[in-house]
Parts: sequence; C-alpha cells; structure tokens
Amino acid sequence: MGKLSCVSPIDGAVIATRDTLSEADARDLAAAARAAQPAWAARPMDERIALVRKAVAIIGEQQDRMTRELALQMGRPIRYGGEFGGFNERASYMCDIAGTSLAPAVIEETDTVLRQIKRVPLGLVMVIAPWNYPYMTAINTIAPALIAGNTVMLKHAAQTILVGEHLAEAFHAAGVPEDVFVNVALDHDVTGALISGGCVDFVNFTGSVGGGRMMEQYAGGTFTSVATELGGKDPAYIRADADLDAAVDGVMDGAMFNSGQCCCGIERIYVAEPLFDAFVQKAVALVNQAKLGNPLDPETTMGPMASPRFARAVRAQIEAAVAAGAKAHIAPMAGDDGGAYLTPQILTGVTHDMDVMREESFGPVVGIMPVKDDEEAIRLMNDSQYGLSASIWTADAAAAEAIGDRLETGTVFMNRCDYLDPGLCWTGCKDTGRGAGLSVLGYHALTRPKSFHLKKKV
Repeated sequence: MGKLSCVSPIDGAVIATRDTLSEADARDLAAAARAAQPAWAARPMDERIALVRKAVAIIGEQQDRMTRELALQMGRPIRYGGEFGGFNERASYMCDIAGTSLAPAVIEETDTVLRQIKRVPLGLVMVIAPWNYPYMTAINTIAPALIAGNTVMLKHAAQTILVGEHLAEAFHAAGVPEDVFVNVALDHDVTGALISGGCVDFVNFTGSVGGGRMMEQYAGGTFTSVATELGGKDPAYIRADADLDAAVDGVMDGAMFNSGQCCCGIERIYVAEPLFDAFVQKAVALVNQAKLGNPLDPETTMGPMASPRFARAVRAQIEAAVAAGAKAHIAPMAGDDGGAYLTPQILTGVTHDMDVMREESFGPVVGIMPVKDDEEAIRLMNDSQYGLSASIWTADAAAAEAIGDRLETGTVFMNRCDYLDPGLCWTGCKDTGRGAGLSVLGYHALTRPKSFHLKKKV
C-alpha cells in the first residue's frame, strides 16, 4: 500500500495524504460496484436524474469550500469562485436531455411486429479525472453515466484528491448508494491491473498523451472501451475583418485563464498581417495588467501553476524560443518566484520549428504569428499533432464555417474560445485522442445498442 499526497502550489505544503488501495481491495470495490449496477439501472430514470440533480445542488451549497480547496490544491484564484457554473450547466443539460437521448429508436411498430434499438448501460464506468478543471471534467462523465444506469468508480488526480472526496460526499448525501458511486485512491499499477483485468466496462481518461497510450495498452485484449481527451495545442486565427478588441479580450483570456492550464486553452495565435501589430500591442497591454500572486488573495488574477515542475517545462519552452530568435514581451513580474509562480508571456518572432509552437505548453505562454491569408492560417493551424478545438475571429460566419470544415480539430469556435458547450459533442482527433463527451453522443458512448425484433404474431 502506497500513499498519494497533494502538495499545494501556494507554498509547497502537503495539504492531504491518502493511502492507496491494494489491488485486492480495489478489485473487491470494483466487483461490488458491478454487482450493484443491475439494481441501480432498474430504478426509474427519473429517480436517477433526481438524485444527480440533488447531488449537484449540494455542491452548489458548498461553493465556498469548492473555491478555497481549488486554490489550495491547484492554485486557481478565489476571485473566480470555483467551477460551479460550468459544473451545474453540464450536469443539468445532461439531466434535461436524458429522456430523448436514451429513448429507444423505433424502426417499425405495427400490430404484428416491433423493431427497435434500445440503449443499455455498459456496467461499471471508470472515470480518471485531471486536476486542471477537476469538478467539470469529472461531471462530464459521472452525471450521464449514472443517469444511463451505470455505476461509477472515480479516480481523481493526486493534485486534486479532495475533489473526488467532495463529489463522493455530495452524491452519497443525495442518496446515491455508496457502491454505485465509488471514489478511490489508486496508484498507476493498480489502475492498470483493474483495466487489464477486465474489472471495469468503460474507461474515461483525461490527461497526457502518454497517459492515454497507457490506458489503451492496459485495455488491450479486454474489449473494454477507452475514451481519451489528451494533449492540445489549440490555435486561434484573427482574420482581417475581426473585431480587434473583442478578439484580444477573448483570445488572451483563453490563453491565460487558469494560468494557461486548460485543455482547450489557446496556445497559438495567427493574426492577419494588417491587424498584427495592433493585436500584439493590445495583447501585451492586457497581460501586463495581470496580478500574479497568492490565489487566496482576492486581488490576485493569476495564481501559481499547479506544480513547480509544470512551470519549469514552460520556462524551458520560453527560454528555448528566445534563444532561437523569438521576442518575449512581458517583463518578469514581482510575484514570479522562479518556481510555481510564473510570469505570463507573449512571444513574437516564433516559428513552427520551436517547441512553444508545436508541443503542448499547458501554461501561461502564447506565441503570435502574422499570416497573409486564410490559406496560410489553415496550413499553420493544421500543422500540429493535436486537434481539440480551434477558434476563428471574423465577421463572416460563412467564411468561418468554410475554414472550420478544413481544420483538423474536434470543435470549431467563431468569436469565442475555451468553452465546452454541453449540447455539442466534446471530442478530438490526432494525438488529442478519441472520445465523445456530453451531448446525445455522450450518452451513446456510455451505453451500448441492443436490438429487439419482436414478432407479435406467428
């Protein structure tokens, strides 16, 4: 039995330590959750929906706890008030569409025959959730999985281990049985043993590309479905007809919010040449207004990165880019301690030969390049191993759709970015992985089709 510890990025203090489960104990919990699944699925869907709504409401009553614990665990400033807005929006939407999403598809119904396709639960769903948006990423799968009649085993990142416990407390207090929603502390070996041993029926993993590959390797030969949302290097394109001020505000928020630690955060910006200088000037002025500091201070607008090692990786990308000819526009801020507290940075003079424009940064740095036209922008936006979202800023919706049709990405935004719409499928391509979260397709991913051909008269 090992231990998992959450080390606060605020000051390096250990704020939580938990014993990990042995493989035997983890297998027993998984077996119990699987055994509980038929009875849970037999309960009326409206009852399952009501319990999910009640759990969400309980979290809503505890937003102060959410906000403070997020600051302590991963550094998000308390001024932003936690994640309940998006958490509630996603869960509520999935509750609202459950009836139609899970309704049988009737192919033929007459006096003599009924042909239909039902959606039935998979069994035990394992959710492996990340630390950067720990409530919202987890609820994306937890809510529809439970509503569809699955049981859930949640394994949260060590950095946000308190979030898994908070969610379990809320769902159990709402009336969801403890063996229907199970929160666990697992090390990598035991996680792998559960998946490779066929102890779970579906795996939803959000994390690194390397982690996603491990999930697929664990599941190899078991026929267990694995959904992955992995790395990103999401681009924004500012066309010549864009509203410049709106583009600067929206794109730079998408690049810098949460200290840049967003799956769909903007990491590359391509600006039409006529707007380039003005865009850079306004972007630099905006970022220079950031107050880097302790996330427990209400005046702080940018907290530390979740770990000094994450900040080291971003610093290395910035230093390598500058050494290769890029220009850094933001002077070191007073709050930059050389550790987890990192000055946000804007780079120009960047090229796609630099890691900062090719490899995931997952931090508060963005490179900006001028482009001549749509064709150059499309080529550069597609020049990436990742494909989660892309953002186009323009007054021409038809042009945005035409450009979007040619982009290798999971989601196309026009005049917005860094947002997950629960009515649309959250998905990716290339090394960003494969999955289908939220929307009606999220329910399809968490169920299997079961066909009925009922001949009523012989």
